[in-house]
Amino acid sequence: MNQEMLEKIREGDGFIAALDQSGGSTPKALKLYGVGEDAYSNESEMFDRIHEMRTRIMTSPAFDGRIIGAILFEKTMDRDVEGKGSAQYLWESKRVVPFLKIDKGLEAEANGVQLMKPMPGLDALLVRGREKGVFGTKERSVIKSANREGIQAIVDQQFEVGRQVLAAGLVPILEPEIDIHAPDKAEAEAILRDALLAGLDALPSDQVVMLKLTIPDEADFYRPLVEHPRVLKVVALSGGYTRKDANEKLARNPGVIASFSRALTEGLRADQSDDAFNRTLDESIGGIYAASVA
Repeated sequence: MNQEMLEKIREGDGFIAALDQSGGSTPKALKLYGVGEDAYSNESEMFDRIHEMRTRIMTSPAFDGRIIGAILFEKTMDRDVEGKGSAQYLWESKRVVPFLKIDKGLEAEANGVQLMKPMPGLDALLVRGREKGVFGTKERSVIKSANREGIQAIVDQQFEVGRQVLAAGLVPILEPEIDIHAPDKAEAEAILRDALLAGLDALPSDQVVMLKLTIPDEADFYRPLVEHPRVLKVVALSGGYTRKDANEKLARNPGVIASFSRALTEGLRADQSDDAFNRTLDESIGGIYAASVA
């Protein structure tokens, strides 16, 4: 494990940029960026377009010390930015700690949750990620309602994958997202918090994980997780909130930092001049940074 990267995440002021849209979410991300489906004719060209967008973000002067980490999609990790591998570029050129999204999407809903699909070849991917300079991983599942059995299954699966990541010498970001439209969201948060605390208590004393959670209804509700000795950092997803709403909600949760995806890129357009693009990104990063260090 890279100790310098560990300290950057533990002590650094800033937030984590989520640049990890995968095959299913890429067309929507590109459309919001002003790149329609007529701009590419196959999946390979689609990923070319999204890599151009991500490269423009990563190489922008606005993508600076306010960002302490970035989550990459596997196809982004495998590509270059300014002649370096993406993860290598982030750390060497920007001092941004690189993470890798490893989940392969979601199962159909059962017991009020969507578990992660199987991840064949995960061990080989973790080795490849480490060789490319990745510090950690991120794996997402989704909670739709306050079903105790379903939430426990989510947490068990997250920690099972997390232990596999830790064994490979990387730090996992466990992401049991709660749908912001869940009718019993606050109840689901209470069940999730207790299940996560039990899972954390069972980890060996020399291991740490990170948590990526939906911003809770009650301010500072995840304080016990933030302060847990096995937690390196708690980060928040924007979950469909506008950036303004997400920032306002996040600022009421001290110790939790942003890991926004769509909210980060809100307002960015492919046809913007570099000045307009960089100015828009700077405003976005400034607002998210302020909410993260509040």
